[in-house]
Amino acid sequence: MSKSLDELVILADAYVRELPSAPAPLTVPSGAALAGWIDHTILKPDATVEQVKKLCIEARQYHFATVCVNPVYIALCAELLSGSDVRACSVVGFPLGANTPEVKALETRSVIAAGALEIDTVINIGALKSGDFALALRDVQAVVDAAAGKAHVKVILEMCYLDQREKIIGCLLCKEAGADFVKTSTGFGAGGATVEDVALMRRIVGPEMGVKAAGGIRTLQDAQRMILAGANRLGASAGISILKEAGTA
Repeated sequence: MSKSLDELVILADAYVRELPSAPAPLTVPSGAALAGWIDHTILKPDATVEQVKKLCIEARQYHFATVCVNPVYIALCAELLSGSDVRACSVVGFPLGANTPEVKALETRSVIAAGALEIDTVINIGALKSGDFALALRDVQAVVDAAAGKAHVKVILEMCYLDQREKIIGCLLCKEAGADFVKTSTGFGAGGATVEDVALMRRIVGPEMGVKAAGGIRTLQDAQRMILAGANRLGASAGISILKEAGTA
């Protein structure tokens, strides 16, 4: 680690008092390019094979960034997306984040073996809220290490359950562990993405990491607001309707 936990906590407390400057705002992609910023998603517990197949067909047609599915469907998803510019994405420790680091690492290796090129993992929310930052860091690090060189890792912080200091520490832990993105929400928590949380995440991780907004993004206006706040990836099950609003579907 480049920083000790004590140094990370000191930095977080400094950011609680005064946030770092906001990076330059992102430009909202126009037209069909917006699809490349969207993870076309179906994570419902009752999702069927036919729904996953339909999602993959749509993703190939509209050139979404990824199709994000539960682990049971990742092999099918990877097969259906083979030869396209759409990446297969799966979730780890989803939706509670309460698995052990060892189990999350095993799940990460399993979905990568099945074809996942991106991983959305849920941080150990309870560890973060309990102040056990060593466990929260080890949790993220286990997934990052298991995915190294094989898949990008997005870490879901489930911001609706965190106070301001916990949000900041969570972002710093993800950055320290070498994750590729921080992400707002599972879509199964008490709240989804907010402009304020996305802007905070972008301030904390800076321009060198990704920020994914997910949870409740249903309209073109929702998507635009999240991107202007600092998101460079969106998780949505309403991707096609968003593109239709943009006049590209």
